[in-house]
Amino acid sequence: MFDHGISKVGNLIDLGVELGIVKKTGAFFSYGDIRLGQGRENAKQYLNQNPELAREIEQRVRASAVTTHNH
Repeated sequence: MFDHGISKVGNLIDLGVELGIVKKTGAFFSYGDIRLGQGRENAKQYLNQNPELAREIEQRVRASAVTTHNH
């Protein structure tokens, strides 16, 4: 867990939750109908194994951050 430095995917999950793109219900993280995992580490692992989905979430986070920043 601590041998990878700052986690881009971890930050993506955190920002996604903050912006309402990724949903956190209890310990579970989901994106739309896709359950990413129970716990942040499992969600990170899922996104690392599914880079296309991670890119999709990243695009939505970036678009939302730009919209939020410009208002």
